[in-house]
Formats: sequence, C-alpha cells, structure tokens
Amino acid sequence: MLADILKESESRMTKALESLREDLMGLRTGRASPALVERLRVDYYGTPTPLNQMAAISAPEPRLLVIRPWDPSSIGDIEKAIMKSDLGLTPNNDGVVIRLPIPRLTEERRRDLSKLVGRRVEEGRIAVRNIRRDQQEEMREFEKEKLITEDDFHRGRDKLQEIHDKYVALMEELGKNKQQEIMEV
Repeated sequence: MLADILKESESRMTKALESLREDLMGLRTGRASPALVERLRVDYYGTPTPLNQMAAISAPEPRLLVIRPWDPSSIGDIEKAIMKSDLGLTPNNDGVVIRLPIPRLTEERRRDLSKLVGRRVEEGRIAVRNIRRDQQEEMREFEKEKLITEDDFHRGRDKLQEIHDKYVALMEELGKNKQQEIMEV
C-alpha cells in the first residue's frame, strides 16, 4: 500500500516538474524557438486551440520565427492571440505566413522575466507540496483504518519527504538554469 502511494506521489511530482519545464520553455530568452509560441492558445472557431495544432512553426534565423497556418483564414486569429499574449512580440503578416521578429531583451525585461521564472518555480514547489500533503493524508487514513502500522506511516512519511525534496531541488535547478539563460547577453 505504501509503495503504491509513493509511486503515485513520484508520478504526480514528475508531471508537475514536466509542466514547469514546458512553462519555462515558453519564456523568451532572446533566441527564436518554436517552443516560445507553440502552446499559445488561439481562439479558432470559438475553441481555444494550441498554435502548434493550427500551424507549422519554424525558426529559419536565430531571431525570427515563421508561423505558416494550415488554414489561411486563421491568420487574423493567430495574430490577435500573439498580440494578447505576454510575449511582447509584434507579428508581421503577409497574408500567407506570420513572421515574428525576436528583438533583443532589455536589461529591465530580463529582470522581469527572471522574476517571472521565480514565480513559476514557486508555483511548481506549491504543487509538489500539495501532492505531499494529499499523500500524507491518505497514509494517515490508512493508519487510522489499521491498514498500516504507525511505524509504516512514519517510514512512508519520511520517504515521501525525500521524494518531495528531490523534486523541489530539480525545480530549483531548472529555474536557476532558465534565469541564467535569460540574463546572459
């Protein structure tokens, strides 16, 4: 029973880490990367749709993204979604493709993005703490129902704490690396 709880905890914490990793990939670092916009939601016929399901996204140059929609009538919707996003990019539309020039980041924008990374990492840590709390409550219930002993509960809680600490450290490392990437000129 404890093994199942610990395995589920690790699985859920891995998903939280992957979610943070995807979130951080979408932050602009001054280089063109399709990951910057591929998760951007576009209102497509009334349905929020990820951009990567509506268009081919490429980076032909280090400072340029090219978005080629599969449905040319959706160019306006894609442009609006880019303008509304917090990316701070201005799309250029030629009727067939959208070009997104990636400007150099100012020092102030770098600091803002660095703070945003810190907030996202904190949200990830909160998610991991919530998973730990939920799993501890589940173990406590098992102990109350006499399905596990008190010693098993304490061992399980300690093991859960180790797993928690490992994932928090991984998130911290991910955030630190992204902040370094943002701050390099």
